[in-house]
Amino acid sequence: MTDTMTEPVTDTADRQDRPEGLATEGLAVGYRTRSPRGRGANRAVLSGLNLEARVGELTVLLGPNGAGKSTLLRTLCGLLPPLDGRIHIGGADLAHQPPTTLARRLAVVLTDRVDAGLLSVRELAGLGRHPHTGFTGRLTAADHAAVAWSLQAVGAGHLADRPAAELSDGERQRVLTARALAQEPDVLLLDEPTAFLDVPSRVALTVLLRDLARDKGLTVVVSTHDLELALRVADAVWLVDRESGVHAGAPEDLIRSGAVAAAFDADHLAFDAVSGTFGLRRTARAHVAVDAPADVLPLLERALAREGLAVAAPGDPAATTRVSWGGADRLTLTGPDGQVARVLGFQELTRTVRTW
Repeated sequence: MTDTMTEPVTDTADRQDRPEGLATEGLAVGYRTRSPRGRGANRAVLSGLNLEARVGELTVLLGPNGAGKSTLLRTLCGLLPPLDGRIHIGGADLAHQPPTTLARRLAVVLTDRVDAGLLSVRELAGLGRHPHTGFTGRLTAADHAAVAWSLQAVGAGHLADRPAAELSDGERQRVLTARALAQEPDVLLLDEPTAFLDVPSRVALTVLLRDLARDKGLTVVVSTHDLELALRVADAVWLVDRESGVHAGAPEDLIRSGAVAAAFDADHLAFDAVSGTFGLRRTARAHVAVDAPADVLPLLERALAREGLAVAAPGDPAATTRVSWGGADRLTLTGPDGQVARVLGFQELTRTVRTW
């Protein structure tokens, strides 16, 4: 993907003149079921939601598996009817928007598999222009320019002439995101857009979506399992907890309140609010005194933690073992009984301490 983007040629109104983004009022999402006697019943997954995704911001939807994130996104885009409450796009009730108007204002990328048939990548991305083409469905030069820009923006310009059916999962996800961008909506909703991408591409796409929100005045809402990346990049977070409550705020607000840890901590995993990352939750079998430069110390801590060893504070009498960094990946271990071992690299280190 590329961080360098050129403006689409399409003649569009200034985003700043458009109404504000996406908001919910007393929203309940879930499913309508029917009993054997024909009576309907509602099964709410999330309820009482008063949420706001603002123009110019990347809002990230987080939560454990099965918490209702996809159900919420499908309701926000109109694929599922709300069980209660309202959804507003630009101040207008979603339920009262004509389909043609909604198609211009809202773009969606879901996890559902798309059968592209015999379409090329350029043609698949070009489907995003049809809300703007009128009765004929014919693309103008400006429409083609918007499609080309969207493919370049997600790093898929080189795929334009490929048959869409031959794409990998990750490539297909990029092209579907390009199709949504080609639509030039006010609101962009994406469900797990980085699911099939490698780590550099995940970062690039997430940063691109944030930059597009700011540069184009878009409202972008993304559901993702890339928790650590989302907490670093997102402007705002909607966090679904284990009790089907939704917390909203800046990433730092939810980290400080303990909401992130409460939602994701497990028996062997704990969220570290200082580093914004997850670490193993294990009881240390011994403490180790470490003599190493600052750039090596975090790596030593990680390696030793896997073996159930904790780095001791300076002068801690509980430290029964010492690890000294000698440069050039050479380390010296001194055991509690005075035994000494010299190892090269972290793999030899962990294999050695495992036997002590």
